[in-house]
Amino acid sequence: MTQPQHIAIVGAGLSGLVLARILQAHGIASTVHESDAGRNARRQGGSLDIHEESGQVALREAGLYEEFRRHTHPRGEHVRVLDKAAHVHLDAGGDNGRPEIDRTVLRDLLIDSLAPGSIRWGHKVTAVAAAPGGRSELTFADGGRATADLLVGADGTWSKVRRLVSPATPRYSGITHVEITIADPAAHPRLAGIVGPGMIFALSDHKALLGHGGSRIELGVSLRVPQDWVETGGVDWSDPAAARAALLAPFADWSGDLTDLIRHCDDTITPRRIFGLPPGHRWERVPGVTLAGDAAHVMPPYAGEGANLAMLDGAELALALIRHGGDTEAALAQYETAMFARAHAAAEATAHGLELIFDAGTPRELVAFFAGPPREGAGAGSRRAG
Repeated sequence: MTQPQHIAIVGAGLSGLVLARILQAHGIASTVHESDAGRNARRQGGSLDIHEESGQVALREAGLYEEFRRHTHPRGEHVRVLDKAAHVHLDAGGDNGRPEIDRTVLRDLLIDSLAPGSIRWGHKVTAVAAAPGGRSELTFADGGRATADLLVGADGTWSKVRRLVSPATPRYSGITHVEITIADPAAHPRLAGIVGPGMIFALSDHKALLGHGGSRIELGVSLRVPQDWVETGGVDWSDPAAARAALLAPFADWSGDLTDLIRHCDDTITPRRIFGLPPGHRWERVPGVTLAGDAAHVMPPYAGEGANLAMLDGAELALALIRHGGDTEAALAQYETAMFARAHAAAEATAHGLELIFDAGTPRELVAFFAGPPREGAGAGSRRAG
């Protein structure tokens, strides 16, 4: 029995890279098609806490766990929970088994582990279609085409590959998250002290400041607003002064210690609507095609599960293909059955996390959640909500 002749992975995010790395380690070639022109084409996001039961499992399977540990943040697992008056309800350090690492650093680690030429940069997929014999055809923005015996959609929230297996589209969660940063916390020691070295959750009145500190402060100013709030508010988001004023208005009754994080943020201010696929999203088996990561189960970030599930997807798919040899359909059926179940559990945990952060009048319920015993189930045991 032999492996598929050509495995095409669309998307050089965490799920696709983990999949390619583990396949490579077992002598199985694949090609990763990525729309970005190169690894540094755009910022990859902030810090991730990597879970023992998912992300760390994937990194061990990839043979990269020890290198990952060398790049984790000291004190990155510290958690602070505050209310709008800047009253601290929780200030807890220690090792909870979920070390923090910059997403860009983690992605670079995976990229560097692949053989040269494994990633085809600048290969933006514009269309996918079924081809004879259970194969798939990809069309790229430059007019080029490629066929695959096995096509893996690891292409994120707005996946092009998803349409081959499912009509589902992501829905707006009701939350818009505006990214702000303070790249030089040393220049703002008071603000660095408010955030702390790890995660911060400042929340009241269906609003929140969420993020992390350390060598760089990265926060999301998060609000329950209509989906068109960014466009209809009359704000030029490319104008830093106007963007700061728009963000400060809903926080007028919050402590200046917290709103100063907005006043003194850097000039790059980026609004992002938070989307998710319906909880329990699944599809019937389609020969030669599957999905991983956000393409399969994008969800809001309020249980800290997205990146971890993505990496575990990549690892579990690779291992299923290795175990089943040339029986690709058996491998995909095994992978999808397990993935659907863990994604559903994580989606439920995410819904609970969103409720804790944006529905409670004070942070007490979130503090109780952190203080309580871990809950069972993939994702449901998260001690993070961001």
